[in-house]
Parts: sequence; C-alpha cells; structure tokens
Amino acid sequence: MNFCSQCGEKVRFAVPEGDDRSRYLCDACGTIHYQNPRIVAGTLPVIDDKILLCKRAISPRKGYWTLPAGYMENAETTQQAAARETWEEAFAEVKLEGLYTLIDLPHINQVYMIFRAELLGGFSAGPESLEVALFEEHEIPWDELAFPTIERTLQHFYEDRKSAHYPLHISAITPEDRERYFGSA
Repeated sequence: MNFCSQCGEKVRFAVPEGDDRSRYLCDACGTIHYQNPRIVAGTLPVIDDKILLCKRAISPRKGYWTLPAGYMENAETTQQAAARETWEEAFAEVKLEGLYTLIDLPHINQVYMIFRAELLGGFSAGPESLEVALFEEHEIPWDELAFPTIERTLQHFYEDRKSAHYPLHISAITPEDRERYFGSA
C-alpha cells in the first residue's frame, strides 16, 4: 500500500501507538489501515458416492480441479458464500450439511471454510470453470488438484466416510506444505 484510501496521501508502515504489529498509517488524516485475512468459502458437494469437482477457468491454477469455492463477499454469511460460489462455479444447488474443514493459510492471509453439502440436482460449468464433473474416489485426479486445501479436504472425507462420522477438521497449511505441493518457485 502506497497511498491512503481515505485521503490519497502517502502512507508509512509502522506500529501504531498502543498496537503490537505494523500497519499502514496515514499521518495526514490519521487513518490506520487494518488488513485482515480473506475468507474462502465453498462446498464439498456429494451425491451418492460421487463428489462434484470444477476445473478452473481462471488463474491461479487454471486447468486444475477444485471444489467450488471462492472469496466471501461483504454482507453475506459463510453459508451463503459457500452456496453462492457453488452456484457460480457449477450452476449447482446444494443443501449444506455443516462446516467440515477450516484451514488457515497465514502466509497468504486466507482462511478456507468448506461445508459438506448434498448435491440437489444437475450442474454445468459456470464462467469460472472449464468443466465440472462427478468423481468416485478412485477417479479423483489427485495429481491435478489446484490447491492443498482441496487435497486435504478430500483426504479427510474419504477417511471419515469409512466410519460415516464427519467431524470438523481444523488445521493449517504452512509455506513448507505449499512447497511440497507446488515445488519451490
């Protein structure tokens, strides 16, 4: 950040009085610019023994498979965001069955919130998807998954399915995990 979004003056990066971390500060108008993580909300849509995946039509990871998910918008709940993203990416309606994975990515300021969901009907590729398809466990394109959050969510699901018990899984993905997944860049 170079300029204040309130008054347009130059900002500096420093610790405000009474705070414990650096923030962008505008000396001209006194605004402290707090920056917070972005929430990615999505679903794990299931019908029978199949999971709906979307092949990304946009960067990052264009051409790779993912669960329908995206950034939460202002003035919506996480559940609304998850259902909206599923509709936008796969033109699919779902019935949410509860929060399933909550994955922190502190190195890129994101939090993934994936809800288990029942796929209620048909689907087709939305504008952010090249294609959408249903996959049984043995058909999952593990080497073509877009993000480690998606791989982790699917791994939890297939392990939990053995006992038909689906607890909330809370974890974090570190830079080392990303390097293992994407290689060094």
